[in-house]
Amino acid sequence: MFWTRSIRLFRSPRVFLSHCHSRKFCSFSQDNDPGSWESMEGLSRCSANFVPLSPITFLERAAKVCRDRTSVVYGSLEYNWGQTHQRCLKLASALTHLGISRGDVVATLLPNVPAMYEVHFAVPMAGAILCTLNSRLDAAMVSVLLEHSQAKVLFVDYQLLEVARGALNLLDKKPRELPILVLVTDSDCPSTFDITSVSYEYERLLADGHSSFDIVKPHSELDPISINYTSGTTSRPKGVVYSHRGAYLNSLATVLLFRMDLFPVYLWSVPMFHCNGWCLPWGVASQFGINICVRKVTPKTIFDNIAQHKVTHMGGAPTVLNMIVNSALTDRKPLNQKVVVMTGGSPPPPQILDKMEEIGFSISHLYGLTETYGPGTFCAWRPEWELLPHEDKSKMKARQGVPHVALEEIDVKDPISMEGVPSDGKTMGEVMFRGNTVMSGYFRDLKATEEAFKDGWFRSGDLAVKHSDGYIEIKDRLKDIIISGGENISSVEIETVLYSHPAILEAAVVARPDDHWGQTPCAFVNLKEGFDVNAEAIINFCREHLPHYMAPKTVVFQDIPKTSTGKIQKYVLRKKAEALGSLSRSHGCDKL
Repeated sequence: MFWTRSIRLFRSPRVFLSHCHSRKFCSFSQDNDPGSWESMEGLSRCSANFVPLSPITFLERAAKVCRDRTSVVYGSLEYNWGQTHQRCLKLASALTHLGISRGDVVATLLPNVPAMYEVHFAVPMAGAILCTLNSRLDAAMVSVLLEHSQAKVLFVDYQLLEVARGALNLLDKKPRELPILVLVTDSDCPSTFDITSVSYEYERLLADGHSSFDIVKPHSELDPISINYTSGTTSRPKGVVYSHRGAYLNSLATVLLFRMDLFPVYLWSVPMFHCNGWCLPWGVASQFGINICVRKVTPKTIFDNIAQHKVTHMGGAPTVLNMIVNSALTDRKPLNQKVVVMTGGSPPPPQILDKMEEIGFSISHLYGLTETYGPGTFCAWRPEWELLPHEDKSKMKARQGVPHVALEEIDVKDPISMEGVPSDGKTMGEVMFRGNTVMSGYFRDLKATEEAFKDGWFRSGDLAVKHSDGYIEIKDRLKDIIISGGENISSVEIETVLYSHPAILEAAVVARPDDHWGQTPCAFVNLKEGFDVNAEAIINFCREHLPHYMAPKTVVFQDIPKTSTGKIQKYVLRKKAEALGSLSRSHGCDKL
């Protein structure tokens, strides 16, 4: 039996997310298969022993158990779990008054403010699907994603109102109903700001809702809870659909791999629009924690909040960690307790992990994609590794590790034969996932879904090796591998060496076309303030620490372009490297 049921996402127009159309890439057992629970006499599945999994239950539990404990802090604003629960109920009620019902999409264009936290519960409590848009997108891209998602409501921060208006102006030229705009303001909003220019303001809308609202529970735990558009490291974002079940499981798995006990204090340095904040808006609620919301992440903001609120956990891409370790001493405050930092998004240089530990942070390294609800694996630290030499410990910590408890399986396979690669730490293959915390599919793109799930595994597009202990280590993206004279060169290995240079703040390596070798490594480098070093010195440094064929042949000095989640935009750098042409027509050093 194969699962061919479709999930209806909208009433008008009819749009369906079809799962597993082809026997070649997915199959699911049914309850009436031989050997299932129905074959045992005396058993019954009913409301007493079966409830569809959904992370919105974490808020209901927190409000019952810890009603008076602090839930959200934002500057001088503070709520407890009882208040947060009531506010989410009222917001869900208000959304239904706007015409939102089961299966409708509600979008956001918000930073990490309390409203962004609340919509993670309120939108699914209204039976709708949350679509958190990247708050750094321009009007043109926002309009594209609003049209694709068919959002009926857009919550927008007052600082992003002009972006939203620009997007709606572009949408207005197309034959479709525009989404309802809801403006979110806060205490930092200038007194001169005219809120009468929009039809709905967040707090006023919420006040019109009813706290006695009956939550619209999912019919099935496989119902969609959110759509997350890929972060923009590629030029064509895709809508990744999460289910209530997957979000529930990944929330708990992330809490476990984060070593998050009861009553954590979590600093929101990871954007909630990115993979629904790695599922931690729901996960922190499951542990009755405190959410410290911040509009903008800077080293000073991080250290100030850690000192003021006794933060226990935070997250961030390696670029955030790099920002912390290279911050001015005047921005820092001593850490009076260990702060667990979960990092992921790209392979972190071991040197950055070292420096974070020296400051007093405890680093947990995870790996995943938007398609795996964020975290999918983590580097499970073994006590015996504490006895290793310092350099070897750093290398171990930089590994992507093993699957978390809610993921069925991860492997490194030959993408053609689908055979697992040897566990020799050398043979590269593609990282592949399968399990309950893999996306439901790409919204309105069945072809891309089928391709991603081909042969029953989700293909990540990441290249890795598998070590003898089963831990995986990412070497590159498939599209980022450099093929020079027939040799495969990992850009990540070159970048790790570049980050060990005392003058280099940031580095990224891509392929540059070459008439003789096919491709050669091209390093884009951003120097630390006050340092001056030329391309030849950097190339020679790499040659001292790498096989000569792996060393960059070109060095370009410039700022490194990144997404708002801190991922380096290598597709931008690839275009620049391609524009340089063959190395034989240049001198190896460029400034852009």
